[in-house]
Amino acid sequence: MKFILGKKERMLQYFGEDGRALPVTALSAGPVVVRRIFEKAKDGYDAVQVEFGDKRKVLKEFRLRSSEKSEAKIGDTIDVSIFSPGEKVQISSTSKGKGFQGVVKRHGFKGGPRTHGQKHSEREPGSIGGGLRSRVPKGMRMAGRMGGDRVTQKNLEVVQVDKEKNAILILGAIPGVRGSLVEIISK
Repeated sequence: MKFILGKKERMLQYFGEDGRALPVTALSAGPVVVRRIFEKAKDGYDAVQVEFGDKRKVLKEFRLRSSEKSEAKIGDTIDVSIFSPGEKVQISSTSKGKGFQGVVKRHGFKGGPRTHGQKHSEREPGSIGGGLRSRVPKGMRMAGRMGGDRVTQKNLEVVQVDKEKNAILILGAIPGVRGSLVEIISK
């Protein structure tokens, strides 16, 4: 299993060898330093803990499958050269926060009719049902905070890797704002 931490930089167009313009996301990834190795015999699970960043250090743990053993040693450095163009990766990040939103935007409710006595209640949720024993049932879709969730995109393709600049281009969009922490994993 290959993994690295990075930051989302920006989205741009990349012109492939066939001349087509591809939408890509530029990431500055690594280098990360291995800080700790967890072993099933001692800790109960297999994992590798890495450190990323200069000013604000980020520690992140990557769990290994039971069939995998870590070849990394404490103090090893992992950079973007472990990935190659055309490789499929999985990327996890925190999505953009959108604040407090109503049910129409948050859950896709239709709202009420625009006529027949509606004045200021076109985007309201309507009745939430009889309820169960005079309370709001768990999971009831209502207005509330939207975004800011951990999102994982699978089967994204690596388009280009630049070891000198610690940059990697990923085909498509990646969740999060510019500068947000991104986990890149290849299984």
